[in-house]
Amino acid sequence: MFCDLVGSTPLSVRFDPEDPHEVIGVYHRCIADMVARFTGFVAKYMGDGVFVYFGYPEAHEDDAERAVWAGLAIIDAVGRLATPEPLKVRLGIASGLVVVGDLVGAGAAQERGVVGETPNLAARLQTLAKPGTLVIAESTRRQIGGLFDIEDLGSQLLAGFAELQRAWRVVGESGVVSRFEALGSEATPLVGRDGRARPTPEQVAAGKSRRRPGGAGLGRAGDRQITADRGTVARTSQRATHAAALFLLALSSGQRAPPVHCPARTRRGVRARRHRRAKARQVKRNCSRRVQVAVTRSNCCRRSLKVALRRH
Repeated sequence: MFCDLVGSTPLSVRFDPEDPHEVIGVYHRCIADMVARFTGFVAKYMGDGVFVYFGYPEAHEDDAERAVWAGLAIIDAVGRLATPEPLKVRLGIASGLVVVGDLVGAGAAQERGVVGETPNLAARLQTLAKPGTLVIAESTRRQIGGLFDIEDLGSQLLAGFAELQRAWRVVGESGVVSRFEALGSEATPLVGRDGRARPTPEQVAAGKSRRRPGGAGLGRAGDRQITADRGTVARTSQRATHAAALFLLALSSGQRAPPVHCPARTRRGVRARRHRRAKARQVKRNCSRRVQVAVTRSNCCRRSLKVALRRH
């Protein structure tokens, strides 16, 4: 983000040097406070201009959004500063890859060198902005989605760039409550799922022909064939779709749990397994009772033997 103070030259001409110096100091402190609120990094002060990084030295997934929020906060905060003359700023924001090198310079002029076209693009976009406005690049606009109301400034010919650069002016926040909804418009569309999302009439007709008469078909839900009559379900691996479809059937029919059709062969197998488990439990109980009876008889014999020995 590149920020520039509007009208700094007339300010230095009309007042003594001490006054502009104090105004610039207040202006710099205001920008530093706003940038720190959104975890930005003030890289360099260039007179009345300020160069700010977002995503360095600490990166976040929403650095582009933080930069725009910080820009709007700076415009509002600078406009409310108590100075001899009202102050206004203009800002430019661009997003892209850069290489942050080692420290260059010495003393107060020491800074980290940044190589890439993004800083130059931000500086050029700042020149397009009117006083009290914020202009962003197309790369930044794609990352902020619908979080902000923006105005298209068209393709601009900027100095140093061979191709036209698309520019946008940020009007303000859009008022969208959910960040997920605001960024949903830029989501990557699903590919190759049209057959699952929109079943063909032939698939619906084929599904109805396999159901019993009187069944009101709901069509194809994932890989399961489901009907409203007796809730016929074809077993596959898509359990989530199955559960959702049965839930909708229960709501539409007023049932607490729609019955699931089970073939006769499966019912016979389930009954046989239940019978074997019940029989095994019964045998176990009978064996435990026999052991208890044998232990009781053994104890009685021991007591009788002890009494006979005492009498003898």
